[in-house]
Amino acid sequence: MDSDTDQQPGRPAQLFSGGERPYDPEDLVMARGQDPTPERLEKARELMEKEGPAVIERYLP
Repeated sequence: MDSDTDQQPGRPAQLFSGGERPYDPEDLVMARGQDPTPERLEKARELMEKEGPAVIERYLP
């Protein structure tokens, strides 16, 4: 089976943790297994400001 067809539409092939490049609120929301909505993006933005860039590490394997 082709791995491209296994992905959900509209989702990137990979998530970034900030080690390769800075991540954005959408990356954090998706790392939490949620769909990015305006409310979730705002909460992720606030969490990133409060706890810093390492906050995404608790949601990545």
